[in-house]
Amino acid sequence: MESRKIKKVEKTGIVVSDKMDKSRIVLVESKSKHPFYHKFIKKRKKIMVHDEANVSKKGDTVSIIQCRPLSRRKRWMIKEVMSTTKNLNPG
Repeated sequence: MESRKIKKVEKTGIVVSDKMDKSRIVLVESKSKHPFYHKFIKKRKKIMVHDEANVSKKGDTVSIIQCRPLSRRKRWMIKEVMSTTKNLNPG
């Protein structure tokens, strides 16, 4: 039996919701050029991501990687927290 090499997709996004336990909603933006008008189009996608240790907070920039299905909507995991935001108004 041959072993297939699965290419794992990596994306970068911003955490927009951290209300769930071990789950985050990450907003991923991508730009593509329109084939006829040659204008750049910004596409946004909200992805539910697994965060085992509850490390990331709202506003953090994170790197996510594709994985096996973990639940009905979760197919991504947080690879690393790239930058954090400092909460200026703690209250």
